[in-house]
Amino acid sequence: MTGSLQRLAHRLPFFYGWIVLASASSTQVVRNASASLTLAVFIYPLAADPELGWSRTLISGAASVGGLAASALSPLVGWLIDRYGARFVLASSVFIMGLATISLAWATIPIFFYIFYGISRVIFASPIPIGASVVVSRWFVRMRGRTNGILFASHSIGLVAFPLIASAVIASHGWPAAWIVLGALVWIIALVPVTILIVQQPEDLGLRPDGDPEPEMNGEDEGSGDNGDGTDGTAAEVPAPPEEPAWTLKEAMRTPALWILAAGVGTLFLVQAGINTHLAALLRDEGLSVFQSGLGLSLSAAFMGAGSLAWGWVAERFPVRYVLTGVAVAVAIPALLFLTTDTTFEGLAFSALFGFGVGGMLSVPPVAYADYYGRRSLGAIRGVTEPFTSLEQAIGTVAAGLVFDLTGSYDIALTVFASLGGLTAVALLFARPPVRQTL
Repeated sequence: MTGSLQRLAHRLPFFYGWIVLASASSTQVVRNASASLTLAVFIYPLAADPELGWSRTLISGAASVGGLAASALSPLVGWLIDRYGARFVLASSVFIMGLATISLAWATIPIFFYIFYGISRVIFASPIPIGASVVVSRWFVRMRGRTNGILFASHSIGLVAFPLIASAVIASHGWPAAWIVLGALVWIIALVPVTILIVQQPEDLGLRPDGDPEPEMNGEDEGSGDNGDGTDGTAAEVPAPPEEPAWTLKEAMRTPALWILAAGVGTLFLVQAGINTHLAALLRDEGLSVFQSGLGLSLSAAFMGAGSLAWGWVAERFPVRYVLTGVAVAVAIPALLFLTTDTTFEGLAFSALFGFGVGGMLSVPPVAYADYYGRRSLGAIRGVTEPFTSLEQAIGTVAAGLVFDLTGSYDIALTVFASLGGLTAVALLFARPPVRQTL
């Protein structure tokens, strides 16, 4: 298959990396079958179903179980990506996610709901985001910020569409049918592209990152002497591309920046999961109608896409730690503003603002890891940092539900989330680019 793709890549009028980006983006669309905003659509009807008798804490706890499992499996996922390639990891993940999502239609006992949703949530939290962002970061270096922005903007497409599709199917045919439809869409949209078109890195097809040409050779083969314009005609006049870092996993783990990034990004995802999973219920509690709360989810997802593109563009132009600090502030402010929500306009506006901040959480961290440590061991490096994200997502999801069940309000949870966002903004300022120790 690689030979056929190599011939195709050299005949295309554009860089094959854009096909890799499109294929990876399809996984970002379909991973929303188990996204927190999609689960948010199911929380109300599942909790209201008299035959189930489930609480909001019980339902949201399934996402937490999946997050905990993802924390344990992420290092293995990173190793698999480096060893066997992103295509193997993404294709198998898409197949399993579709099967697990369809199986939720018959999960009327908590243990089965936890198993099937937990499996889907593991894939959502670990192999799909790691695999997709690693392969895109390997194909693009100079354009890494914008391409990761496009990748995670694709996530927002699914984040808009999947909750709306689930809501429509629930309203017309009930929640079991909604799970079947979402699982089928996972297979239809992503299985073929990731199975056939994903390639680990441009060098495998005889290409260079970003579609750049091979650097001109310096030396006698290129000729020398006077060009007649006062230059000597050597290739030394052509600026060499900047040397890319090539850290191993062991080397990266010795740098403070890695752990500051991992802990800081993980804390932001704690805030994101705690709010996103309960956003529909939060807006309903504030007096918004079913339609208005659904619109709030859609606005959050749409602005998440816009945020992914905007923050990715900014990450190419400014030091990435400062960009991440801005992202943390953009997440903390709307978390605080949700405490003051008392009108429909405010609920919708704060949802959109929060989504814009979350867009940066998706697109900027992959750029930071790749820029700081290079492409060589990127899968393994992401594998050891991703547990911070999935673990803290699990904590945020269940914590918000538990606070509501104990107090009848999300106010305490929102206050804590806003405070954590502010503290994280300060901590990320200390994530300076790592420097190799020389003897």
